[in-house]
Amino acid sequence: MELKRSHRLVYGLLAGAWLLVVGWQFEEHYRVVETAKSDLRNRSHEIASTLSAVTRALRFRGAIFQERLEPVLNELVRSRTNALVQSSGLTAIGLLNTEGDPVVSAGDTNLLSRENPAESERWSGDYVIFVLPVEGASVSPEGATNNATVVIPPRNLTNDAARGREFSRREPRPGETNRFEFSTTNFPPPFTNASGEIEMPPPPPPNENGERPRGGNHRPPWMRGMSETEFKALVAKRELHGLVLAMSTENYRAICTRDLWLRCVIGFFAGIAALGAGLARRNTGQTAELQIRLVRASELNSHLKELNLAAAGLAHETRNPLNLIRGMAQMISRLPDASPEVRAQSKTIVDETDKVTAQLTEFINYSRPREVRRTKIALTAAAGEIVRTLNFDIEEKKLRVETGGDPLAIEADEQLLRQVLFNLLLNAIQAVGEGGQIKIEVRRASATEALLEIRDDGHGVPPENRQEIFKPYFTTHQKGTGLGLAVVSQIVLAHGWEIACLPNEPKGTIFRLTHLKIAA
Repeated sequence: MELKRSHRLVYGLLAGAWLLVVGWQFEEHYRVVETAKSDLRNRSHEIASTLSAVTRALRFRGAIFQERLEPVLNELVRSRTNALVQSSGLTAIGLLNTEGDPVVSAGDTNLLSRENPAESERWSGDYVIFVLPVEGASVSPEGATNNATVVIPPRNLTNDAARGREFSRREPRPGETNRFEFSTTNFPPPFTNASGEIEMPPPPPPNENGERPRGGNHRPPWMRGMSETEFKALVAKRELHGLVLAMSTENYRAICTRDLWLRCVIGFFAGIAALGAGLARRNTGQTAELQIRLVRASELNSHLKELNLAAAGLAHETRNPLNLIRGMAQMISRLPDASPEVRAQSKTIVDETDKVTAQLTEFINYSRPREVRRTKIALTAAAGEIVRTLNFDIEEKKLRVETGGDPLAIEADEQLLRQVLFNLLLNAIQAVGEGGQIKIEVRRASATEALLEIRDDGHGVPPENRQEIFKPYFTTHQKGTGLGLAVVSQIVLAHGWEIACLPNEPKGTIFRLTHLKIAA
């Protein structure tokens, strides 16, 4: 009981350790997932910082030309040489206005749905959407923003103006007037004076602190012809307030899947290790139990050996008084004045004494230690000698006994082999009826082994008794002691042979000895 409780405690500890490892792996996997997400967020911030620097460089008088901004966005999305973009998996990018509508975009614009300009993120199956504020966007104390406004420049504007350079007066080159050519349909008239030259309006007056307002109150020259309502509508529609990035989660999902497989493998092998430790503990416990049983069996075996020796000695000492009783009964039956009744009783005493003596002899033979001294023995010749020894019993029942087969010599203890042949042949004589047949055959089973069969045509042995007949004191004969075949089995095991009881068709029994080693 204590051993079983110890096993349960060990199994519980192993199961707890495995669960602890599995929980640790889940925690590590969650950490890896969060790290991968943070890596995507950091990359989005890096791209946003890069784009903010680009927009500041492209800003001209508080505005950015769309035709100069769009190639930058397309380059960020399509570039294969930019390590930052290539590793980030940027799929689409867009700049948002105050209402969250894309002002300028590039890439797969279907991913850029209407988003909230506040910093947020949305994860889907294949993509993640990051919405970030434009870096540096703020509101000045005067109420004007310093955000850039994306505008579409006039089509007839000169290259210098289209590139965002400031307007400034300079001396005209030969054949050139100091003015810009533009279409009045594309550029508002207030930008020119009566002579057709661009007139720069004066900057707004300083405030009470001597500072000039910035942002929306300081309009670019090409916006000063707009009314306040049109200007505010343009600012609301084209002013940059947010950045939206659509990034592929392929690398993120690959990292998560690979890490999940790794954690599962670690958990699996941890379970195998725990199971192996449990089985090892179980085997160790079983080994300890077997060792205890072996010790107890050894003690019991020693005790049985002592009892066996005592019983054999008692049986040997009992035969002497029995022989004395048998002799005295024979003397009484031979007295001249003995009546027929006395002589009959004396014969009964002699017969019963002979039975007890035979049983004691069989018991002594069975309890005797089997020390095998192997010698070279001609098996067929030994069988013929045993037949001649039992010739009186054979003739009494008018039996036919045949001895044949291969003339082989085997390695065996001569005395023990003769006892085996004697007991088997005697058992066959007792099993057959008058005029029956017994056959002893020796054959070569292989190059190194022989087999011996003793066949009879007697009443046979029932299938349920074919294993029981080799146990001590089991017999089917009224005059049998039940130790003859037990002695045979003991001698066979001592030689390393095998014996089997088989049916002899159409009737009778076969006792087959196998694995008899042929002598060289």
